[in-house]
Amino acid sequence: MTENPKIIGFDAAAFTATVPEMPGVYVYYDTDGATLYVGKARNLKKRVQSYFRKTGLTPKTQLMVAKIAHAEVQQTRSESEALLLENNLIKDKSPRYNISLRDDKSFPFIRLTEHQEYPRFTFYRGSRSLPGKYYGPYPNAGAVREMLGHLYKIFQLRQCNDAFFRNRSRPCLQHQIKRCSAPCVGKISKESYLEDLRQAKAMLAGRDSSLMEELAQKMERSSENLDFESAAAYRDRIALLQRIREKQYVESDATDADIVAVAVDSGVVCFGVVSIRQGRSLGARFDVQSNALELSKSQLLEAFLPQNYFGSAMPPEILLSHAIDSRSSLQQVFSIENRGKVEIKHQCRAHRARWIESARINTDDHLRRYLTERSQIDAQFLALAECLKLEEVPERVECFDISHTMGERTVGSCVVFDHKGAVKSDYRRFNISGIEPGDDYAAMEQVLTRRYTRVLENSGKLPDLVVIDGGKGQLSMAEKVFAELQILGSVTLLGISKGPERTAGEEQFHLSGNKRPFRPSGTSPESHLVQRIRDEAHRFAISGHRAQRAKARVSSPLEQIEGIGDKRRRNLLRYFGGLREIRRASLEDLSRVPGISPALAKRIYGQFHG
Repeated sequence: MTENPKIIGFDAAAFTATVPEMPGVYVYYDTDGATLYVGKARNLKKRVQSYFRKTGLTPKTQLMVAKIAHAEVQQTRSESEALLLENNLIKDKSPRYNISLRDDKSFPFIRLTEHQEYPRFTFYRGSRSLPGKYYGPYPNAGAVREMLGHLYKIFQLRQCNDAFFRNRSRPCLQHQIKRCSAPCVGKISKESYLEDLRQAKAMLAGRDSSLMEELAQKMERSSENLDFESAAAYRDRIALLQRIREKQYVESDATDADIVAVAVDSGVVCFGVVSIRQGRSLGARFDVQSNALELSKSQLLEAFLPQNYFGSAMPPEILLSHAIDSRSSLQQVFSIENRGKVEIKHQCRAHRARWIESARINTDDHLRRYLTERSQIDAQFLALAECLKLEEVPERVECFDISHTMGERTVGSCVVFDHKGAVKSDYRRFNISGIEPGDDYAAMEQVLTRRYTRVLENSGKLPDLVVIDGGKGQLSMAEKVFAELQILGSVTLLGISKGPERTAGEEQFHLSGNKRPFRPSGTSPESHLVQRIRDEAHRFAISGHRAQRAKARVSSPLEQIEGIGDKRRRNLLRYFGGLREIRRASLEDLSRVPGISPALAKRIYGQFHG
């Protein structure tokens, strides 16, 4: 397809006359050249003609058709090829009226770093190109972290990264709370550690029953040999495994399947995906978005499945809450993509029918709760507009906060909320530099200037309300920045200062243009909304600051010196006792360390003294 020009006026009859009766993809554009809709069809001519008939179209579809200024089609050899092309175009063009998953990241996995002397399990998301063994995929990050927590608690495997592991001289807190066996300092033999690792792998692979039987036999042998301490350890491990099985157990057969359900209400659609692996439930994830063209549930599932599974691992069975027309072509494409047979089913019996019904009920419930929360947010935005005496209810709110520790590694955050809640894709962090440590006013000035200079340069949309986590001083700084950018008055500015006891609900509002602050009721809808937005900005700023601080602390200046590997770094640390003493050491002292030549000592000295 060629790059579409801006075209005004569209002759539907002339266009449909040229469309062939072949499989393929059609794309509709508006007068600005933006993509309205991408669709596939077994017969392009019949499908395209259906959009321009005089009756039978939903109001939303009529609205979309009225905006069409240009259209293109591309033929394919089969419906399966059309399915692949449609999915690629949707991801590339992000059409306004298509179902489009907001989170396009790959599914999370548990990764085992088998190449290490003491392997560990880690959270992993991305291309599975790194060495190691992968378990999953899991439906969401929470399910992965929950399973990792079970592994650490039951088998006490190492959690730390290599830099932390290499430089330990005594056990860390994880060992003290019995979540790590401390292999870093030799508290467990390598053979025993690898045995615990083998059992953890068996649990992840779904071999719970055989593992528990094996542990029961070891417990009995230890008891017969009067080794009651080991017997008690085996008993506790069995009990923990049993508790996890009770929570995750679904069926006795080792089934791998996903159950996909859809719910529709009030112009909103919710997709629910429940993951079953080895007969155990790994949890569910939900995606809520607008049903822009009022598509049926079957049509919505047809649009959702390719975007959800292309480019990701998929199970051999996908069970659906509603039948779809393109089941055979999807099965064919999914089987090729997965390099193994994939079956898509709707009519099921026994436990599979119960899985589908359960997924449908949970998806309906999630959508109901989402709509309830959204109606509450609408009421909160309305109450905030009335409290601030705004002419219109704000549609988009941006909130800023600053985080640092004694001026170290200052980070600014920007979070965005609309009537659907948090818009996390628009969140931004700012690493602050060139200011006096601890100068929050200068930090806020830099954050606001960088944020809205970029918005103006890119012709982006300004928010209706900007909330500053700070009192009158921070609000004055924001007014100064907005005046310099010539947008003061285009955006309402609101400063939030903490109450006398820093208690939630006692905050004071400082509205730009008002001389006196005011304090709404702590139980009012507008107060709850502002607290939620401000707390989210605070959380986002702190998490960014902690990440910066952790990154600085785990990296050693010695790692940046050419010629210093693990062995020489270990020798230096043991000889001097730490980085502080290495900094103080002279060239002669550095040269005395085993393995450190005079030339290398000069490089080490230069690293710390320029």
